[in-house]
Amino acid sequence: MNVELVFSLGLALLILTVAGFVIVTRGSFAAIVGFVAFGLTLSLAWMGLSAPDVALTEAALGGGVTGALLLGACARLRRASDVEETPGLVGRGAALVLCLGVTTGLVGVVLCLPDPAPTLAPVAKQSLASTGLGNAVTATLMVYRALDTMLEKVVLLLALVAVWSLAPDRFWGGRPVFGSRQEKGGPLIFLARVLIPIGVLVGIYLFWVGADAPGGAFAGGAIIGAMGILGFFAGVSAVPAVSAFRLRVALAAGVAFFLAVGLVGLAAGTGFLTYPENFAKPVIVLIEVAMTLSIGVTLALLVVGPPGESSGP
Repeated sequence: MNVELVFSLGLALLILTVAGFVIVTRGSFAAIVGFVAFGLTLSLAWMGLSAPDVALTEAALGGGVTGALLLGACARLRRASDVEETPGLVGRGAALVLCLGVTTGLVGVVLCLPDPAPTLAPVAKQSLASTGLGNAVTATLMVYRALDTMLEKVVLLLALVAVWSLAPDRFWGGRPVFGSRQEKGGPLIFLARVLIPIGVLVGIYLFWVGADAPGGAFAGGAIIGAMGILGFFAGVSAVPAVSAFRLRVALAAGVAFFLAVGLVGLAAGTGFLTYPENFAKPVIVLIEVAMTLSIGVTLALLVVGPPGESSGP
């Protein structure tokens, strides 16, 4: 038994242990912390499977932004009610049966796969060479799954609209209330001023190298969004009003540019979301620029929540 196998078995056991903790714990805060730890351990597992793109996205979105969203929801629920309701025996039993059923089904699917499993990877790899992209994951997402990638951004926008719709009518168009007042020169303000420029550069780097190496718009946008959240929380930057024109342009830029490229291909007769020959890589990079901006802004605003201040007279 070599060291790599021992590490893989230990990591698998750790993932199962953390997942079990998240399921059985009764405290919402403890469950959220366990969920974040679960996402980070999954990132290590994806790295062990030579899938750095998935690992980066899992760490940024699954362990980072989603954890922040859950912590915000937990804080709001505690303010609304000091009593945590626990599900009854019937509810817990139904959840257990459902989880066992899903787990059994997944195990059955894996065990029934043919050996070797059917794959279109060789054919796809040959065709993707024409895009000029060195990263097969980015090429697949932007060529074969371009419509899915665009709709994922649409889902984020719809989620943000749903969050905004929770605001009372008198606050619509105003600013979300987020963060706390910090002492001038305090440690959190110092940390924000040091980390935010570095984090933004890391996010831009991950986006830029995503065409030829692990990275991409979602990983880069998530890190940029996290830096925005840090700035809002520390008070070094103000949360924009949801009615701000520039904010809405930034939110819609990714989908709008993606859709425009798709319509140009349709008008040219080559098909929806097809790219011009010999210019596929520059067009995809431009789409990724707009998507990175939109993803970062959307994720940050999802965490800060609905408007809580009036937009003024």
